Amino acid sequence: MHDIGKSISILKRDKRFALLIKKHGIPNRAKRKNPFQSLVRSIIYQQVSGRAAATILARFIKLCPKGKFPTPKAVRDILIEKMRGAGLSSQKASYIKDLAIKFSDGTIKHRSLHRMTNSEIVKHLTQVKGIGVWTVHMFLIATMNRPDVLPTGDLGIRKGFQVVYQLKDLPSHEKMEKFAAPWRAHASLASWYLWRVADETKSNKSGVKK
Repeated sequence: MHDIGKSISILKRDKRFALLIKKHGIPNRAKRKNPFQSLVRSIIYQQVSGRAAATILARFIKLCPKGKFPTPKAVRDILIEKMRGAGLSSQKASYIKDLAIKFSDGTIKHRSLHRMTNSEIVKHLTQVKGIGVWTVHMFLIATMNRPDVLPTGDLGIRKGFQVVYQLKDLPSHEKMEKFAAPWRAHASLASWYLWRVADETKSNKSGVKK
């Protein structure tokens, strides 16, 4: 994450996050550098368990003769039937094809993404079938290393806010933005801690010990 030390110091000013930082430590997340690979991975992982998605991703990569992650051009040449044979649904295969086409023909200007604002990147990437705002938010955090992303449409984030701020109901976008105001410029890191809280809540409800 971008200047994680500064983000940590800002979050620690909030006693709620100070406790979470003490409990969960500081994340060590490797940045994904290749935009095309990152977005393909996001599409494959949509609405599928992590283990199943990892298997499908590995099979998808093997569709390329050299065993390396297929380039946009290589994906354009892979038959839909072969992609389905790797475990992709017809819909996801069509999404990945559309992504590859838009990367290849210049519709997606991936070399210019670093010059765009977060909102511009959301607008730019959601031109691709199957890529919505949530996927772009994850891309902004993991690939673009943007420090100020707050995915208020994510259920885990909403649940994290509900627990951390002791709310009766899941909060609205407006309420989350209001709570986030003191640390909004460091929302990507805050989101990581909110997801940890949501994961704990889920584990506790299922009877799994922490």
